[in-house]
Formats: sequence, structure tokens, C-alpha cells
Amino acid sequence: MSEYYWTRYPGPMNSDGSVPGRFPFTGGQTPFDPNYYNPQSPVPPGTPGTEGEPGIPPLPGGEPQAEPQRVRKTKQAANKKGDVVDTIKELGQMTVPQTKTNIHCMTIVGQIEGHLVLPPQNKTTKYEHIIPQLVALEENPEIEGVLIVLNTVGGDVEAGLAIAEMITSMSKATVSLVLGGGHSIGVPIAVSSNYSYIAETASMTIHPIRLTGLVIGVPQTYEYLDKMQDRVVNFLTRHSQVTDNKIRELMFRTGDLARDIGTVLIGKDAVEAGLINEVGGISHAVKKLNQLIEEGRNSGGLVQ
Repeated sequence: MSEYYWTRYPGPMNSDGSVPGRFPFTGGQTPFDPNYYNPQSPVPPGTPGTEGEPGIPPLPGGEPQAEPQRVRKTKQAANKKGDVVDTIKELGQMTVPQTKTNIHCMTIVGQIEGHLVLPPQNKTTKYEHIIPQLVALEENPEIEGVLIVLNTVGGDVEAGLAIAEMITSMSKATVSLVLGGGHSIGVPIAVSSNYSYIAETASMTIHPIRLTGLVIGVPQTYEYLDKMQDRVVNFLTRHSQVTDNKIRELMFRTGDLARDIGTVLIGKDAVEAGLINEVGGISHAVKKLNQLIEEGRNSGGLVQ
């Protein structure tokens, strides 16, 4: 039984196992004897034990002191303080406004990570995180709309197409908003929603598919690239107003990118090309999403 005190008193012990000056006891007595309770003990009387231990009994003839209630309040204050510190560290502010809503905001930022893990200094969006989240949103009856906010440089082609296909096949209302940039494979993700917006200063880079690393120079490699290119082009033409000829002309245009081929579309240029529906910001996107949700309620389901 004296081991119960050893875990709470790191100081030296007497040869008989007692704690010098605090928990004296003699043969036949136990450290749990209330007659030998020391008021200077850091463990209050009536404190329950852990892992099957009986704990410390209350003082003789009395009820357990009110210290456990103060301990609980201290723990609650410490937890609240810890939450505030975490919020400051993660978001740079004291509190985060909490409100119950039927809209979920999903952010796709940095580089879209696929089958290969990118270096730790890269800000990435992992497709193995996004896809289960989309499945959970589809199954959640309280969520009626999804707002997709993009600021991405692109990344893995197959991972980006997988995310785009998941978004376009959802039964919930979806609206995308391109802020900063929605480049490369971020373009199919931007057009995969029911309605798309782009900020006036945001940009989108349209370019052909490229490979990095070791490439085997055989005809099969180029045929594979052509097929993958067709997958991206077909997806864009199915889910936006851009035509096949227009998107290929943008991909292989020379002169717009230094030492490269492709086109950079800024704001209204993406709308005029037929990729994005409208130029707007967060208020436009939320308003449109609520409109689509209301239409879905009235019609019994959102029509893709």
C-alpha cells in the first residue's frame, strides 16, 4: 500500500517504507489509516484512487472536503486556457466564432499530393484526406451544401481527377471559389462543382500534362500521356462551357509562358473562356450555394 504514496512523493523514503516527516506509520498500520493522515499532503482526503486503487479516505468523522470541486474548476480553467493557446497558435486569434450551419467549407490549398509524399516544407492537400471527407459529407444529413475554396498550384493528375470526380458525383449542392490561383489540375476541381466563381485577381494556368523524373522514351509513354491528356480535356468540356478546340488551343499556345507552352487566365478571362461561371467572392459563393440548396429542397433533390 505504501507504493500508492511513492507515486506521489518523489523524495527519499525511510528504511521501513514510510515517508519521512509526512506519512509516518508503524507495523500493523497502513498508509490509508485516517489517524495518520497528514494535512500537508498534496493529495486531498476523499480523493478516489486510479486503476483499482481504493484511494484516500476522508478525515475521521467528516465528509470529504470541498477540494475536489476546486480541482475540477481548476482543470476546466486549464483546459479552456489550453484551447485558447491552441487557437492562437493555429489561427492567430483568441476565439473562433461557432455557429451551427448546413454548409461545409472545404479548402484545397498548396500542392495536391498524390501517390508520392512531397517534402515536408511543401504545403499540401492530401487526397487520402479529402476523399474520406467527401464521403462523410455525402452521408451526413445535416450538411446540405459544400463550399470548395481553392488556392492551389496543381499537383498529381490522378489525385486531382479523383477529387474532381468525387465532387461532381455528390448529391449535395456544391460551389467552388478560386482565390489566388487554381492552376494545372486545380482547374478540373474548380469546374467540378455545380457553380464556380473566381476572384477578380485570381489566375488559372492551362498547360499540357508534363512528367517529372525518369521517363522511358518509347511510343507507349507518349500514348499514355495523350490518353491522360484526353481524360483532363474531356472532364473540362463536360463540366464547363469551354469547347474541346478552345481548351487545346489554350494548352498549346506559345508566348504566354516564358520557356513553356500554355496560357494564364486571370479573373474574367477564365469566365470569357467558358471555364468559370462568374467573377465573384465569398459572399457571392455563399449566396449561390444557399440558392442551390433551396432549389434542391423544392425539387426534391439537386439535379447534376
